[in-house]
Amino acid sequence: MSVARVRVACAQIAPTVGDLRGNRILAREAVRQAVATGARFVVLPELVTSGYVLESEEEARSCAEPADGPALRGWAEEAAAGDAVVVGGFCELGADGLLFNSAAVVDSGGVLAVYRKIHLWDREELFFEPGSEPAPVVETSVGRIGVGVCYDLNFPEVVRSLALAGADLVALPANFPLHPRPEGERPIEVTLAMATAHLNRVFLAACDRCGPERGTEWVGGSVICDQLGWVLAGPPAGLGPELVVADCDLARSREKAWNERNDALGDRRPGLYRLGDRAPTA
Repeated sequence: MSVARVRVACAQIAPTVGDLRGNRILAREAVRQAVATGARFVVLPELVTSGYVLESEEEARSCAEPADGPALRGWAEEAAAGDAVVVGGFCELGADGLLFNSAAVVDSGGVLAVYRKIHLWDREELFFEPGSEPAPVVETSVGRIGVGVCYDLNFPEVVRSLALAGADLVALPANFPLHPRPEGERPIEVTLAMATAHLNRVFLAACDRCGPERGTEWVGGSVICDQLGWVLAGPPAGLGPELVVADCDLARSREKAWNERNDALGDRRPGLYRLGDRAPTA
């Protein structure tokens, strides 16, 4: 499948915990605005349908919906206006009744794939089951899209596996909690996005949220990086809502050579890497 230059948008918005109807409207409007700018690939934040700082499993369950529910149908309807693809996070109610922190890949025809976050952060473990399937690479009308969610970025194996599987762009719905950092330093999450894109020679679009929620503030670290790790757009200067947009030549993700002798993936020597369980502690 050939790929061309694609306008990518990350919609940094502020969902409200528990406001399912309001969040559906907010996400639909964000996709509509992105498509109106010419974006054919749109990323929404993690758990955009429910809000993030959930207080109990009961509250999480009250905010959950299946992948064929109204929220994702709305994304598909907005995507149809521009032959776009949308990746966004949602609080998923599985057919087995379990809850998952999931991301969906949606186009005008509906849901193409659902990924259930495999690395749960902090209190997420109280409400959600971890996913049991690897992060996917999905063939779409704009190229091969790899999907992760937030804390997955801290595990180099995730994006490396997506790059090895041929991803042209990795989409990462996120809710990056704000932590203190030295004055003048960029958010470490942005640095991680840049380094991850660079090491795998793959475009990466991380979409953070904004808006305080039950005492939690967010980085506002939505960013789009090219295949060399350089920032094409973002993060927004403030901590408020913003549409981060960049034109990406995704074909460059298929060029893994650093020079005539070195290749980002071809130079790997996996037989010499010590992978597996963590080393014993003292």
